[in-house]
Amino acid sequence: MSSSVDDVSTPATTTVSTLTLSTLVVGSMVGAGVFSLPGTFSAQTGVAGSLVAWAVAGTGMFLLTLVFQRLAARRPHLDAGVYSYARAGFGRYLGFLSAFGYWASACAGNVFYWVFIMSTVGAVVPAVAGGDSPIAVAVSSAGLWIFFFLVRRGTREAAALNRIVSVAKVLPIVAFVFLCLFAFDPAVFAANISGPADLPLYEQVRGTLLVTVFAFIGVEGASAYSRHARRRRDVGRATVLGFVSVLAIFVSVTIVSFGILPRERIAELPQPSMAGVLAEVVGPWGAGFVGVSLIVAVLGAYLSWTLMAAEVLLVAARDGDLPAVFARANGRDVPVGALTMSTLLVQALLIVVLFSTNAFDVALSLTSAFALIPYVLTAGYGLRVALTDARSTPSLRVAGAVAVAVFASGYTVFLLAAAGGQYLLLAMLVLVPGTALFAVARRRRGDRVFTRSEWIVFGAGVAAAAAAVVLLSVGAITI
Repeated sequence: MSSSVDDVSTPATTTVSTLTLSTLVVGSMVGAGVFSLPGTFSAQTGVAGSLVAWAVAGTGMFLLTLVFQRLAARRPHLDAGVYSYARAGFGRYLGFLSAFGYWASACAGNVFYWVFIMSTVGAVVPAVAGGDSPIAVAVSSAGLWIFFFLVRRGTREAAALNRIVSVAKVLPIVAFVFLCLFAFDPAVFAANISGPADLPLYEQVRGTLLVTVFAFIGVEGASAYSRHARRRRDVGRATVLGFVSVLAIFVSVTIVSFGILPRERIAELPQPSMAGVLAEVVGPWGAGFVGVSLIVAVLGAYLSWTLMAAEVLLVAARDGDLPAVFARANGRDVPVGALTMSTLLVQALLIVVLFSTNAFDVALSLTSAFALIPYVLTAGYGLRVALTDARSTPSLRVAGAVAVAVFASGYTVFLLAAAGGQYLLLAMLVLVPGTALFAVARRRRGDRVFTRSEWIVFGAGVAAAAAAVVLLSVGAITI
């Protein structure tokens, strides 16, 4: 059979290097948000509060990174970590919810990327300004299908392209940091140490924590793509390497900006605020440089999320938790079934953008809730594995793993709570109907749909979805 023909069989798995896996982590985490960090932080706090906020968020997410690393070593047979860890720890249905929610999050986020790109280009091409005009949607749709065919050409080729784009988008950010260091004014930096005089440090940190909380979504990139690792230990190494690299980028961009302009002026800069800071250092061309860099960064993040979302659906379908159409792969080991479904959903959502305003903004907020559910389940499974190891082979090292998993679990629960209870309820309006796919897959295998405990989980989901409908009808929740 020709390698270009789609097939439901399992072709030989294409493997990639540790560096390529690391760039999936970097590519999925470094998107549009990093270019807005100076203004976002300056509006809330100064140097001291920024350092505390990054320390808290960095420590919490690093603990989760260590959980991913340990699970990759202790459970190397589990592919597409955010799905398989939830499934192994809490059953098939929660594994499905983790995979389906992760996919929905990636698709909604990818729609935002296209709208954001068009809005950025709109500064020089008014026809696509705002990102929601018919011309903007048409251009976005063309780009969407170009990426579809690029990824469809092969897993190795798509991963290699992602590696190139990840490097291409990090270099301008590194250049920004070094240019700011050369123009760094110690007197301005010293004046920016403290934040607003009327806010205690605790409130300043609290105001920036939500920014740092969601900046790290994507740390699971290497784990989601684990099926392609040459050695399973590469997954853990790539996760840690990618996370540390991104943390260094985020902190550097935030802190060096305080040495260029007074905090109040940075806070007033239009987004992306990095453009205004660089323009102060090198002149007007700095803003254009940041604009081009932003588009490259967003395209890179789009590619990373496309690869990861399709991979998670593929593994779930092969395990029988999604219909077989999602398990289709071609001779180049590309999950064409999952990739096609993802592209069609993004295309549909792009069309919805033409007719929506607030609904689209709420969808973006839902992406965080969808993405954080797998984090909670992964940390919980990491804790179960660590406790099992502690009972069978107690040691100081295992005790440390238990402590890490406990704190990581607590931190992920905090993240989910910070996302907002209303968005968790709204998420059920997607996850509960999506359960039909799980039921179809289970029935076609001749298996019962739910176990007794899974019926309880499903019932709770239905109740949450019903509550969301009631709250929407009375105006307690608005979209």
